Amino acid sequence: MIGKVLRGKRVQGLIRYLYGPGRCGEHHDPHIVAGFRSPAELEPALRADGRRDFRRLDGLLTQPLALLGERNYRKPVWHLSARAAPEDPILSDRQWAEVAQEMMSRTGLAGDGDEDAVRWIAVRHADDHVHIVATLARADGVRPEVWNDGYRIRDACREMERRFGLRRTAPADRTAARRPKRAETEKAARVGRVEPARGVLRRHVSVAAAGARTEAEFFGALGAEGVLVRKRYSTRAADGVTGYAVALVDDVEASGRPVWFGGGRLAADLTLPKLRRRWAPEGADRPGPRSPSGPLLSARTVRGVLRTAVRRAAGESQTTNEFVRRLEQQGLLVRLRYSKTDPEQITGYAVALADSDEPVWYSGGRLADDLTLPRLRRGWDDPAGNETLPADNLTHEERQAFYDDAARAAAYATSHVRRHLVTNPLAAEDACWAASDVLHVAAEVTGNRHLRRAADTYDRAARAPYGRIPRPTSEGNALRTSARLLTLAGVQDRMTLSVLALVGRLITLLETVAQIRRLQQRQAQAAAARHAYRHLERAQTAAEGHRRTRWDELPARSQAQLAIAGFPSRWAPVLGAVPVRTPPTSQHPSGDRHRGRRPS
Repeated sequence: MIGKVLRGKRVQGLIRYLYGPGRCGEHHDPHIVAGFRSPAELEPALRADGRRDFRRLDGLLTQPLALLGERNYRKPVWHLSARAAPEDPILSDRQWAEVAQEMMSRTGLAGDGDEDAVRWIAVRHADDHVHIVATLARADGVRPEVWNDGYRIRDACREMERRFGLRRTAPADRTAARRPKRAETEKAARVGRVEPARGVLRRHVSVAAAGARTEAEFFGALGAEGVLVRKRYSTRAADGVTGYAVALVDDVEASGRPVWFGGGRLAADLTLPKLRRRWAPEGADRPGPRSPSGPLLSARTVRGVLRTAVRRAAGESQTTNEFVRRLEQQGLLVRLRYSKTDPEQITGYAVALADSDEPVWYSGGRLADDLTLPRLRRGWDDPAGNETLPADNLTHEERQAFYDDAARAAAYATSHVRRHLVTNPLAAEDACWAASDVLHVAAEVTGNRHLRRAADTYDRAARAPYGRIPRPTSEGNALRTSARLLTLAGVQDRMTLSVLALVGRLITLLETVAQIRRLQQRQAQAAAARHAYRHLERAQTAAEGHRRTRWDELPARSQAQLAIAGFPSRWAPVLGAVPVRTPPTSQHPSGDRHRGRRPS
């Protein structure tokens, strides 16, 4: 059973709607089943012409509002719709009356024996639901409190499910994202948008948060996607940002102003304070970048990550000191080399990842020929003759290494979550949360619709109850690092096998998450994880079919091409657009090839 609360200004119009035919003629035999008095006493009388006379009922419900005067709520009409599932048994009027009384008692609006409680009625005009209407004014002149009434209604619904044997639903644990309102859905249909603006913005914010390491990167990624960003500044510190709101360029009000959504209106874990906790290293006093997880990265990936970070810092700097400061802001270890003749003169630098017990240092010349400090200084001194450093400088092999390391991180997280199944299920919260980052980024860089559906479906399974932020763990940090690697790597035509390997690891991870959510007795989150890995299975099937199709479309190979492809050294690894994978050949040292033969 589910309950939805709406607020209005006039009770007269609502009562006439409930007793009317409905928008599509769906209202049949409307009648009161419960209320602040007996249903027979509250039921509107029939006139001679067969229509209802609502004047007495209108007066009874609106009379307490006059006692409050200016202290009334701006919308004093409280309207609750309680609905059972389609497969549930049909409840009788007596049972729906129990449901209505339980709802009013749980919310504190009309408790048992409270003669001064608010005035209310419960109208039934269909088999599967009932409407409860109340005016928010007590007979003793006190304005009732309705703060967080939705959570109390959720508890009442679960109690009714247990009492009447109805379909069990999830508790109100704040793990679900904010659903679009009816007006938003209808507006999207009018303008021809596939989904409401709220869902589009939530996806943009989730992808930007997953691929960013700092607050500046987060806002920069949103701006790069064409999302409007409005920051909220502190009233105490002029430069302190306390929140943000986002909007789409083409989503405007009647006045032409953008429709803004704060992070909390998108999802419980997308507020700026919670995003900062995601980016800040464990134990840090202030938000800062969380460096990549060095021990789980291959040497090729480390080199690609460092080169990308150095190019970014060099492109945003004009002096050596500014360059070094930007490297440190990205969470890298920096080691400077000084001149032997002038101890204050910097002649070179080396960088390393911070999460390794024994950092592996890379000098600028070891990363790229144009990243030595003298070359960078010449570019800073002569901006007109400086060639723009390429933003995308990763080789195909490095991109593949990024995907391979992401798949390895998913396997690493899966093993830890499985261990938590038998030790401490609550310890897996961070890995479950971080898996959402990998899904969102993978869907964004590949553009695969099945991955996008998997990421959207998995969102609820990722969040901890009641908006809590899990304590960072090694497996969670590994998954977050994988999301940032995928953001850097993107996707190319020849990476189908790498994407398939990653999707296969994610399927196993999500299946394990579904098991641990079921063990934690979180039905809604377990169902979300199951539906997500089914979408991943469809993505895997589609990718394998695409790969077979591309293999069949290759041109016929000549004898020379076949010989080259099968050569042990394989100096021509690619024919056409797809790598040719040959079975491993047995290679022996030249001294062992003729073992057992007599010399001639």
